Amino acid sequence: MNILVIGAGGVGIGLATSVASQGANVSIYARGKTAKAIKENGIKRCGLFTHYEIGEIPVYESYEEIPKSHFDYIFICSKTTANEDIAENLNRNRDILKESTKIIIFQNGFGNDEHYLKYFTKKQVFSARVITGFTRPERHISEVTVYTEPILLGSLQGENPDSLQEIADLITASGIKCEITTEVDKYLWAKMLYNCTLNPLGAILDVTYGQLTENPYTLDIMNSIIDEIFEVIKTSPYETLWDSPDEYRDIFYSKLVPDTYNHYSSTHQDIKKKIPTEIDSLNGKVIQLGKLNNVNVKTNEFIYNLIKAIESTF
Repeated sequence: MNILVIGAGGVGIGLATSVASQGANVSIYARGKTAKAIKENGIKRCGLFTHYEIGEIPVYESYEEIPKSHFDYIFICSKTTANEDIAENLNRNRDILKESTKIIIFQNGFGNDEHYLKYFTKKQVFSARVITGFTRPERHISEVTVYTEPILLGSLQGENPDSLQEIADLITASGIKCEITTEVDKYLWAKMLYNCTLNPLGAILDVTYGQLTENPYTLDIMNSIIDEIFEVIKTSPYETLWDSPDEYRDIFYSKLVPDTYNHYSSTHQDIKKKIPTEIDSLNGKVIQLGKLNNVNVKTNEFIYNLIKAIESTF
C-alpha cells in the first residue's frame, strides 16, 4: 500500500509514522526545514502509546518530483488554509494518482472536502474525525499528547466507507484506535461544537480550555456559541450526537473540558507564531451556514471578527 501524506505537522508525522510502522509504503510532501529534518532523521512518533521510528522515508518538495500512478491513498494533514492550493495542485498533477486513489482529509473544521470535490468524485474524497492530540516538538517528531476517542473515517457525501477499513486497521495496529463510520458528519459536528466554543476564545484571551470555564463572562459567550451552532445544525442537512444544547453542555462541562483542562488551542498556537488560523473552517463555517439558513449567529460572528482582526496585524 502506497500512501502520500501532505502536511508534515504533528498530525501528518504522527499518522505517517503510524501506518509506516505497520508496513505501508509512506511518502511525505514537505518543504524547507521540515523536509530537511525528515530527510536527515526519518520520522518518529512518541508520547502516548507505542513509540515508533522510521529511519528512511521518501520526501518530496514539489509535485513534479512525485512518482506517477503510484499512490493508493492521499492523507491531507495540512492546515485548512492550504486546502485550495493543495486541491488545485493535485488536480494539475493528477497523474500521481491511480484511478482508484482515495483522498482522506484529516483536518479540523467542517466542509473541507468541498475544495477537493471541485476536481475529484465523491467516491474518491473522504473525511476523518481526529480528536487525538498531536504536537510536533521537533520538525520530524510527532508526540501523542491526548487521546479520548478513536479516529473515525467516513464520507460526508454518503459513500460507503468500507474501503477505508484497511487504513483503519493499520492505524489501530499502531496503537491508536481507528474505525470507519457511516455517520462521520455527526462526529465532525461534535468536534465543531467543541472547537468553535473553545478554540478561538482561548486564543483571544491567552488561556487554557479549563480556565475558560472558571469565568462567568466566558461561560456566557461559550453557551451562546453552542446555542447558535445547534440552531445552524437544526436548519441544515446535518445532525450531531445530542438532541439539544443543554444535553451537549452537560457532557461538555463535566467531561470534555476537564479532560483537556490544560490544553491551549491550535488557534492559540497559530497566533503565537503569527500565521493564519483555521477560523474560516470553524466559526467561519457556522457563519456561512447561518447566513444560508437565516440563523442569527452574532456571537460566532463576533469571535470570528476578533480572530480576523488579530490576523490582520501579522
